[in-house]
Parts: sequence; C-alpha cells; structure tokens
Amino acid sequence: MAITEKITGELAAAELTIISGLARGIDSIAHQAALDAGGRTLAVLGSGIDEIYQSEHRQLATEISEQGALISEYPPGTAPEGHHFPARNRIIAGLVKGVIVVEAAERSGALITAGFAAEQGKEVFAIPADITRKTGEGTNRLIQDGAHPLLGSNEVFEVLNFRTCTKESTRASAMPDDANQLALLEILSDEPAHIDILYQRTGIPIQEIHAALSMLELHGSIKQLGGMHYLRLHEETIKYCVD
Repeated sequence: MAITEKITGELAAAELTIISGLARGIDSIAHQAALDAGGRTLAVLGSGIDEIYQSEHRQLATEISEQGALISEYPPGTAPEGHHFPARNRIIAGLVKGVIVVEAAERSGALITAGFAAEQGKEVFAIPADITRKTGEGTNRLIQDGAHPLLGSNEVFEVLNFRTCTKESTRASAMPDDANQLALLEILSDEPAHIDILYQRTGIPIQEIHAALSMLELHGSIKQLGGMHYLRLHEETIKYCVD
C-alpha cells in the first residue's frame, strides 16, 4: 500500500528502525520501504531464522539480514507453526516504542501486536479507514479505544517525543582531487548504491573503491548504510533523538 511505503520510508530515512514480521502484505511492504530508504529494519519470525515463511520472501530476508537483522526465539530448523505467529507478536511489541496498524480486520495479528503494545505501555497508532471496509474495522476500533489516529509520519515524531537533535552540514568543502573519489561521487546519489554496482559502473578495483569510499566518508561527502550500501550526502542530514 502506498501509505505504508510513504510513512515507513519517511521513518526509516529519519533513522528510526522499522520492525515487522515478514508476513505477506503490509509487513513485507514495510520492510522493503525501509530498505529502499536506506534504513534499518528487523524481522521477527515465527520460525527458525533458516526457515523463511513465505518462501517468496527469502530474498527479502537476505536483504534484511544485511541491513538489519532476522530475529527468532525458535532454534534453527523450527518450521513455521500457526501458534508461533501470535507468540512472536509479543516480541515485536517489546522491541518497539510504538506500533503502527495500517489496516486490520476485527480479528488479526496486527491487533494482537497492538494489544501487547498497549499492555506494555507502548503507543499505538492506527490509520483511519473507510467504515465499509472489513480491513478497516480493526483500525477504526483501535482509534475508538484510544489509539492515535495516524495521518502522517510527523505525528509519530511528536507522540514519541522525538525531536531534531542535530542538523549538521554534510556537503564537502571542496571536490576531492583523487580520480577514484571523483568517479564514485559522479555515480552516487541520494539513492543507496551497493558497492558491487559501483564496481560494475567504474571498473575500479574493489580494494581501491574501499579506500576511496573511506576517504569520502571521512570528508562527510557520503554515508555508509548497512549491507555495503552508500549514498551521497547533500545540503544537510536531519537526525532525530529522544528527549
């Protein structure tokens, strides 16, 4: 869903960690949006970390492990069982500062997670829905019961008491003289690029790429993300912290 991509992407870009359960639909969209924003995301599984469910999420799980982590209370080799998934939701609730419910029927795993979060004193957010939609019954009920109506990511920052704690210039004072650094800067943008892509597009030996990237990072021209992804920094980077 577009709203999931938008809100998750904005939160991840602001360096908040996105935690979900690697399920079909909202979960996988949230994980992917966080990865696309160059952020960190954690997936809490209802199986061993070597038993990815659903099978089509194996590549996504690999990317999450490179830019975050796969988490499970079950030992490797444990198959996904139906009763594991409600149980893993308590772990999700325990790890977060707030739970966002995008859509939920009257009986759904998202509501179980929201219930655990409320019991733990965590904030619960819900996106208002059309009252005629079955998948909106749960979110509207949460709002009726006191959850925060969520219309945009700024409300998450406000409710969780996040504030801008640094606003620092990240533009290099001068372009580098080194040819390798110049070549890499020409390719890098505000979209994360993996080091393999940089190698393919420049032909610069990997060791030299590592050295050039280290210098660019030192000068504040680029930023290294998880999984050997890099992006170019521009006017300023805004970070958030908790009061």
